[in-house]
Amino acid sequence: MAKSSADDEELRRACEAAIEGTKQSIVMSIRVAKSRGVWGKSGKLGRQMAKPRVLALSVKSKGQRKKAFLRVMKYSSGGVLEPAKMYKLKHLSKVEVITNDPSGCTFTLGFDNLRSQSVAPPQWTMRNTDDRNRILVCILNICKDVLGKLPKVVGIDIVEMALWAKDNTPVVTTQRSTEDGEPVAEAVTESELKVTVEKELVSQAEEEDMEALLGTYVMGIGEAEAFSERLKRELQALEAANVHAILESEPLVDEVLNGLEAATNIVDDMDEWLGIFNVKLRHMREDIESIETRNNKLEMQSVNNKALIEELDKVIERLRVPSEYSASLTGGSFDEADMLQNIEACEWLAKALKGLEVPNLDPIYANMRSVKEKRAELKILKATFVTRASEFLRNYFASLVDFMVSDKSYFSQRGQLKRPDHADLRYKCRTYARLLQHLKSLDKNCLGPLRKAYCSSLNLLLRREAREFANELRASTKVSRNPTVWLEGSTGSSQNANTDTSAVSDAYAKMLTIFIPLLVDESSFFAHFMCFEVPALAPPGGVGSDKRPNNDDGNDDDDLGIMDIDETDKKTGKTSPDLTALNESLQDLLDGIQEDFYAVVDWAYKIDPLRCISMHGITEKYLSGQKADAAGFVRLLLGDLEARVSMQFSRFVDEACHQIERNERNVRQMGVLPYIPRFAALATRMEQYIQGQSRDLVDQAYTKFVSIMFVTLEKIAQQDPKYADILLLENYAAFQNSLYDLANVVPTLAKFYHQASEAYEQACTRHISLIIYYQFERLFQFAKKIEDFMYTITPEEIPFQLGLSKMELRKMLKSSLSGVDKSIAQMYKKLQKNLASEELLPSLWDKCKKEFLDKYESFVQLVAKVYPSENVPGVTEMRGLLASM
Repeated sequence: MAKSSADDEELRRACEAAIEGTKQSIVMSIRVAKSRGVWGKSGKLGRQMAKPRVLALSVKSKGQRKKAFLRVMKYSSGGVLEPAKMYKLKHLSKVEVITNDPSGCTFTLGFDNLRSQSVAPPQWTMRNTDDRNRILVCILNICKDVLGKLPKVVGIDIVEMALWAKDNTPVVTTQRSTEDGEPVAEAVTESELKVTVEKELVSQAEEEDMEALLGTYVMGIGEAEAFSERLKRELQALEAANVHAILESEPLVDEVLNGLEAATNIVDDMDEWLGIFNVKLRHMREDIESIETRNNKLEMQSVNNKALIEELDKVIERLRVPSEYSASLTGGSFDEADMLQNIEACEWLAKALKGLEVPNLDPIYANMRSVKEKRAELKILKATFVTRASEFLRNYFASLVDFMVSDKSYFSQRGQLKRPDHADLRYKCRTYARLLQHLKSLDKNCLGPLRKAYCSSLNLLLRREAREFANELRASTKVSRNPTVWLEGSTGSSQNANTDTSAVSDAYAKMLTIFIPLLVDESSFFAHFMCFEVPALAPPGGVGSDKRPNNDDGNDDDDLGIMDIDETDKKTGKTSPDLTALNESLQDLLDGIQEDFYAVVDWAYKIDPLRCISMHGITEKYLSGQKADAAGFVRLLLGDLEARVSMQFSRFVDEACHQIERNERNVRQMGVLPYIPRFAALATRMEQYIQGQSRDLVDQAYTKFVSIMFVTLEKIAQQDPKYADILLLENYAAFQNSLYDLANVVPTLAKFYHQASEAYEQACTRHISLIIYYQFERLFQFAKKIEDFMYTITPEEIPFQLGLSKMELRKMLKSSLSGVDKSIAQMYKKLQKNLASEELLPSLWDKCKKEFLDKYESFVQLVAKVYPSENVPGVTEMRGLLASM
């Protein structure tokens, strides 16, 4: 037989998991099939499609009290048990086994607290009668133990259930612990664990009565089946006797039937009256409901009307245009005294326009005609105000600048340099800064023409200030102009080495000190005044502001106070489109002013080209200090100035190089070329002018100068090969002597110094070798022949070669060394004859003696190897002879 689901531990655990948290414990769980009974015309109970369910009996303890429940579990879509219904067993009034089911496995449970008794209760079908008896016995036991009462049992013999319970009492294995703590299995019957089914279903008195009854029939307590059969036979006999008695009492039955028929007629009349009353009551109830519905609608309509009136009042208040604001926007004055009222009107207009947009206005109002009309009216007000304000500001900017331009006291005059002062101009502009902020919020497109008008007006002022300042700066700078020649044949303009031209670079520095901070401040003020969203700018004055005169005019008030116009506008703007627009506007604001800076640079170049070095360093210092994005055009201006200075200096370098190259076309030259010492003087002065980052500029000039000098020197030397080495060594030596001190501190010149040193050594070597070979040609030619044969034959075979015999050796020695003292004297005179720089003669003669001794020692060694028997004057003897001369 298949195992009952009541013994399924997994099913019990699933049920416990489903009711977790309810503090109830599962007593029994069993699978059932649920179906719904229907009442047919025949009064028989039918069944619909069965559904799988699980019945679980649970108990909840609360102190001494216990509560019992019957839970119905169903399977979810995932196959997990979940609670469906719960019945309290204290309301269980009836347990009925369905007689229409031949298997006897279907039963119903009746509860007295169900609201609708007209609905057929659910039917529960078990797999077999054992499962049915098991669940019913468990229900009855719980009802008796926990509730102290038993429900009514229909359709099943309670004695039969008691007998089944006795035969199917399971043996339960329990565990007990010994003294040493080890569990020991022990088998006991279920009757020992709890009260038996018979004792639970039959009381002690009932059991005694049954024993007495059995004793009457002379039967023991164990002969229940025989006793049951005997009782059935007697019951049938009693029923037959009752039927007989009923048949004999027919008149009485007829009388009862007549009484029942009369009662039925009365009941039918009562039912008809009740039906009439029910119809009237239903009509009355419908009328009452209709009245209540109308009352509710009227009340809701009243509440809605009140709320609608309140909302319409708010909308009307929002759509109302205050008369004072309307007057300011359409025809108010823009004088300074009226600006506060204009600003308030702008703020109201911006707030009103924003309030009529969908995010701030309920969408149901957005399409109302009144809202659309009011929005159009506000837009007309906005356009009118923006047009009036823009026209006023354009005229205002032009009038401010025209007033300043017409007053000559604002500009530098003859004998007086005046620092440009825009404090009053900016103060007057700040009066309308808030207005520009609101114009931007109302219409961003209106700022473009305003910015152009401001740039155009202020550009005239800045260019006039720069032109007057530059002209007076040049006129007031007095520097003597004594043109001289830096390098040979120069036609360029320059200064005498002893003339101080520092005033030229000081004038240029003053021009930058005054105007670069001014332009940076103007750029910064313009960016904030015209509402550009750009990063925070550098402090006023920028780099080099410390060079300003401490008490120039006492006005250095460009504190960028425009920043407090709207402190909430602190966007970075690094990638903002405003940055591009700002740079374009700054181009219009400052364009043309660079011409006056160029004029100062060109003027300084004409006075002293070397001052380009100082101006380059000054420009580079200012350029490295401009970091703010709003000063972009100022950086471009400084970059152009730096390029202009570099171009002028390159022009000077090119002219000097042409002067050097002209030496190549001169007639034969001897001695030190003139541009060698003059370059040393030029380099010395160039080093004095270096400032800041102008080292690279000077080093590039050095490289170009020296490269051209060396190339030209080589070309001049090639014109007369006979004296080429003398010319080279004298000029390279002069180059080293004149630049020795500078080469120790200037790496670029040190490189060329070493290059000249190598060239000098090479020229010395060539010239000395030429003189030695001229006086001792036969001696060293004979040695060269021996060296050539040494590569092919042994030293012993060389005396037998043609022209190398011992006789030839003796002839050669006699002709070469017979008057060696005179030959050496001739060698010294020849070395001295063509040398223009007498200071080089001692070192050259020492080199010549050393070279001659080295060659003669090599010759003596060759003779010792090839002609060991021949006597040749020794090296020591020759060294002594040279030392005595």
